[in-house]
Amino acid sequence: MKELQLLCLLYFGGQGSFACPHPCTCHGSQVNCSGRSLTSSWLPVSFPPGTTELHLHNNLLTTLPNGLLDKHTSLRHVSLHGNPWTCDCGVLYLRSWLRRQPAGELSSHIGVNCSSPPSLRGRLVVYLTEEEVLDSCHYWYCDLALASQLCLLVFVLVQAALLVAVIVFLRRFERLSKVARWTMEESLTAGDVLSENEYVRVYKRP
Repeated sequence: MKELQLLCLLYFGGQGSFACPHPCTCHGSQVNCSGRSLTSSWLPVSFPPGTTELHLHNNLLTTLPNGLLDKHTSLRHVSLHGNPWTCDCGVLYLRSWLRRQPAGELSSHIGVNCSSPPSLRGRLVVYLTEEEVLDSCHYWYCDLALASQLCLLVFVLVQAALLVAVIVFLRRFERLSKVARWTMEESLTAGDVLSENEYVRVYKRP
């Protein structure tokens, strides 16, 4: 009985791996995920084995996860056009995969154009040079470094302002302490003088 349950579990579990990924539609070896407003984070992580056609066009993809298409060796057609591809460091996998495909068998590079950065807008991803991609990566890192430096500068300025406020407060407190000490000394001196006058007056009384 346990052996039968194990066989059923293996069978249906294996069948589950061939299921059509949501929200795509499947017909035989064709998987259609086009026009679903899919972003890179909502893209299915795998597709049924034996898939020969994969339609990912007209979505909101900016990059492909590393290794997504490598295990699907049966692919003969992949449509990737109509997506706002970001041509920075994240496009290196897509560029590498496109360049590995035989030009006569797979037309995946058609319409796969850069949407950003502005310096590469409209360029075909497959024809980007490594230097151009790395330059865009450096540009992105420079922006991040500049933002970090600005935040650090603001932090330093706030700390300096707080330090100045503390110094001003301490000086004012010191000045008030001196005034209070001087007032107290005057009061004590005046009290001593009054006491002496009272003593002299009593002593001289007939």
